Amino acid sequence: MLFTKTSLSGAYLVDPERHTDSRGYFARTWCQDEFAQMGLNPHLVQCSTSFNLKAGTLRGMHYQVAPFAETKLVRCTRGAIFDVIVDLRPGSPTYANWLSVELNQENQRAIYIPENFAHGFQTLVDNAEVFYQMSEFYHPECSRGFCWDDPIFQISWPEVDHRTVSEKDQSYAPYLEG
Repeated sequence: MLFTKTSLSGAYLVDPERHTDSRGYFARTWCQDEFAQMGLNPHLVQCSTSFNLKAGTLRGMHYQVAPFAETKLVRCTRGAIFDVIVDLRPGSPTYANWLSVELNQENQRAIYIPENFAHGFQTLVDNAEVFYQMSEFYHPECSRGFCWDDPIFQISWPEVDHRTVSEKDQSYAPYLEG
């Protein structure tokens, strides 16, 4: 795997190294030892998928707070998404900054999202599937979010004719530190 630092402290892009032959290719997408050697949290306890019927589906912005703050590894296994992370760590040199990256089935890229980062995405095509690996179990009492169009962060989402956002995600207030 190839690990590339992003502009946000502690967040990485993770690209598989393909080993190709006449049959196709083989690529490792997860290795506990390699993540640990990079100083990244190698402890994963849960995996989830999200299937999204329509382009313009937006999920986010979500995070989980202590004592169950979670690290995530996110990849798009079908279709394409505009993936966004926001650094919510007070005192971080990249606090309140956001980063976007396209994840899709062709590049098979993943994004490593440290604890205390918010995450969200918007689908770029119909029938997009997203695969998540998390370092903590889901704890609803620690689940948090803020509105996807929060004026504090000014995330530049792709323009769409119709954006689909759940009632829960639409109900989030702007981010308040802490």
